[in-house]
Amino acid sequence: MVVAPTTSIDTLCVNSIRFLAIDAINKSNSGHPGLPMGCAPMAYALWDKILRHNPRNPKWFNRDRFVLSAGHGCMLLYALLHLTGYDSVTLDDIKQFRQWGSRTPGHPETFETAGVEVTTGPLGQGIANAVGLAMAEAHLAAKFNKSDVKLVDHYTYVIMGDGCHQEGVSGEAASLAGHLGLGKLIALYDDNHITIDGNTNVSFTEDVLKRYEAYGWHVQHVADGNTDIDGIARAIEAAKAVTDKPSLIKVTTTIGYGSPNKADTAGVHGAALGAEEAALTREALGWTFGAFEVPQDAYDHWRQAVSRGEAAEAVWNGALADYRAKYPAEAAEFERRLRGELPSGWDANLPGYSADDKGLATRQHSYNCLNAIGPNLPELIGGSADLTHSNLTDIKGEKGFQKGAEANRYLHFGVREHAMASILNGLAYHGSGLVPYGGTFLVFAGYALGAIRLSALSELGVIYVFTHDSIGLGEDGPTHQPIETLANLRAIPNLLVIRPGDGNETSGAYQVAVANRKRPTVLALSRQAMANQAGSSPAAVARGGYTLEDSNGTPELILIASGTELELATKAAAVLRGEGRNVRVVSMPCVELFEEQDEAYRESVLPAAVRKRLVIEASSSFGWHKYTGFEGDTVSIDRFGASAPGPLCLEKFGFTVDNVVAKAKALG
Repeated sequence: MVVAPTTSIDTLCVNSIRFLAIDAINKSNSGHPGLPMGCAPMAYALWDKILRHNPRNPKWFNRDRFVLSAGHGCMLLYALLHLTGYDSVTLDDIKQFRQWGSRTPGHPETFETAGVEVTTGPLGQGIANAVGLAMAEAHLAAKFNKSDVKLVDHYTYVIMGDGCHQEGVSGEAASLAGHLGLGKLIALYDDNHITIDGNTNVSFTEDVLKRYEAYGWHVQHVADGNTDIDGIARAIEAAKAVTDKPSLIKVTTTIGYGSPNKADTAGVHGAALGAEEAALTREALGWTFGAFEVPQDAYDHWRQAVSRGEAAEAVWNGALADYRAKYPAEAAEFERRLRGELPSGWDANLPGYSADDKGLATRQHSYNCLNAIGPNLPELIGGSADLTHSNLTDIKGEKGFQKGAEANRYLHFGVREHAMASILNGLAYHGSGLVPYGGTFLVFAGYALGAIRLSALSELGVIYVFTHDSIGLGEDGPTHQPIETLANLRAIPNLLVIRPGDGNETSGAYQVAVANRKRPTVLALSRQAMANQAGSSPAAVARGGYTLEDSNGTPELILIASGTELELATKAAAVLRGEGRNVRVVSMPCVELFEEQDEAYRESVLPAAVRKRLVIEASSSFGWHKYTGFEGDTVSIDRFGASAPGPLCLEKFGFTVDNVVAKAKALG
């Protein structure tokens, strides 16, 4: 492949992206050069001619958001950040691509690199996150904008590839985006026909534009994405003019553009070009500069983004000052949210319970909590994946977020668990103080696990309201009865998994979940009712585990339980105490929080000298052995459940007072 060289400033700027990517990937001998080489023209058209951002303040609120959904091509983004003047990506950072401790990791990460809006890697996540970003913009604009002052007015732009379209999560999210008419969401599709396995004709031959048109998107096609920079810019402007639909612009490109021997092949997708091919590419593109060398003319042009960005932010700051003067109460609320401060007294109305209060399912307690905090926490926004009346996730008086009604904060995600979780991440990524939550059955965490993992990795305070948490849900049977799910979730770093055992613990779970703005929380909630315990308290949940009932003297046996099984533990303990045993009952709503307590506290709850321990949880025994040791045991379930009424399922699988007592006695 030979490309006629040109010295136009546009071409210099485009090729500066390409060769920073080529050189960085060659130096690390690891990475994906094909996408940045092919996408450089569309990225330049967007970042130089349209994107509103301030490299001197990556967190300026009213910036446009850019998402590289095809995160494997991250050198495209790092080159853009460096060239436009972000301090977070220096030339030395480019040279340290994919190295230990660098700010240019192998996929974009928000917590490593200022200017990266979302953590992308698993394909499809980025476009789904972008739907959440666009929803956040639409919601806040509807809440705070006035006819004479617009505080919230920015776009969300995405570059995505064939792989993003093939992942199901993108289809879920795109379908919802079309329904909602998110007109400020614009995606550029890098249509290069290549994935790791080769040409996409081996597995992916659908008409993507027709699919998105059916979703309700505005669609366009730029046939020459290799050189038609003006055409790409015109298409983006045309997309911006369509205010009632999200837009997809298919930009047909050549992967690895400029490489004589590897362009348009899978070989340039995920491997370094190598020194010889890099030299040939320099010759083909007329690039006479050395490794990591960017011509000053290109730098001078790119760095105009700094003055443009500072000017745009200054204009917005003026609008904010005007807003403060005209609408002081709204301005104070808006700025509180941007600071990430929770309103004073947000949890003041969370309910408390005594043992005499009627026992309820923890999903019902969760509903009571949402309705207690909802009026005091206006940034709370969320809903359910078509299970509102099973998850009990609605807030009384709150209407649904819909096209034309974006100020409302109840989200109907439809039957889209994975997209729901990814969109919740997008709402959290937006940086506007929103507290997002979403509900489904606990077993369907498996559908959403990829996004939940990214919630934890990116330190996003998403709240997952997952109900029907055990075989106790009953007749729906083993397809819906989670067995291994809690163990899976507990294995994810930086994720809190809270399984409350009564009303007080559910209130405490919400206090923990809302307060943790840099840590996601899974609330595992029951379908069936349980008694409120005399010794429980909301505050105790923050410790993760605590002594709920103690023995008269030094305990000889400790029963450890969570969720609905907490009541079972207390009943079994009563029987054992009636037989003269000294029994302690420990409630363990959150293993992660308990493990974070100091050694003295953990020893006070679970003394090392007490080796007879029995864990009771209607879930897999996996992970509990660190508390039972070699001399303890579990009442658990390590097989799939069965379809039968919930109480009968629990009985058949041994979750009875008699079985717990028998197992406890068997410990000696």
